[in-house]
Order: sequence, then structure tokens, then C-alpha cells
Amino acid sequence: MADLALASPRSPKRPAARRSNFELYSWLFMRISGLALVILVLGHLLIMNILDGGVHRINWGFVAGRWASPFWQFWDLAMLWLAEIHGGNGLRTIIDDYARKDSTRFWLKILLYTSMVLILAVGTMVIFTFDPNMPAN
Repeated sequence: MADLALASPRSPKRPAARRSNFELYSWLFMRISGLALVILVLGHLLIMNILDGGVHRINWGFVAGRWASPFWQFWDLAMLWLAEIHGGNGLRTIIDDYARKDSTRFWLKILLYTSMVLILAVGTMVIFTFDPNMPAN
């Protein structure tokens, strides 16, 4: 019988392309954070706008009493971080889809990431450094 071995390919061997799973994780994050945000935001709206007199009771004392509790600090911090990263990730996708030039895409992303970091930093600082004992003016 004749030897049925396959001939070597003529093209040079290349290592397999190393692809990142960033877009997969980004897609998963959007779904999970979206569900978490629905719960956090609906809870926030229910507590702040509907229960116990609604918006008429919201003042300095109400916020001071609310943020005196680590539970509410964590709730608001989770809502801030998830909303900011969820929205930033969505805008990143829009920039990737619609910015035609690489330089435009680059500068739009720099602007997006800078604004995200600033908003997260200021929001986190406000939540953690808020002094509930500070007198209202």
C-alpha cells in the first residue's frame, strides 16, 4: 500500500492568535450590573420617593441619618459604582462602534475614562467623608 501521510503545510507556522476575553466579560458585566442596578435603583426610588411621606421628608437630617448607617453608605456606593461603570462601558461600546478615526476614538475614550475616574472619586469621597454631625445651615 502507498504511504498516505499528509504533506507539511507550505505556509510558515504561526502561533495561535492570543485573544482577550475582555468583550465577553464586558458583556457579562453589563447583564449582571443591569440586574443589580434595577434592584438598587428601584429600592432607592421606593425608599426616597414613595415610603413615609415621599420627597417632602428629604432634607439634611434625612441624608445625615441615612448615611450614618454603613448599610446605606454601601447601598449608595454600589449604586454609584455600578451605574458609572455600566454607563461608561456602554459609552465605550458606542465610541468603538461609531468613531471612524483611531485618533478620535482614542481622545473620546480618554475623555470618557477621565470623567469616569473623577466622578467615581468625588462620589466615593462624598459618601465616605460625609459628616452626619455637621450642622445644617
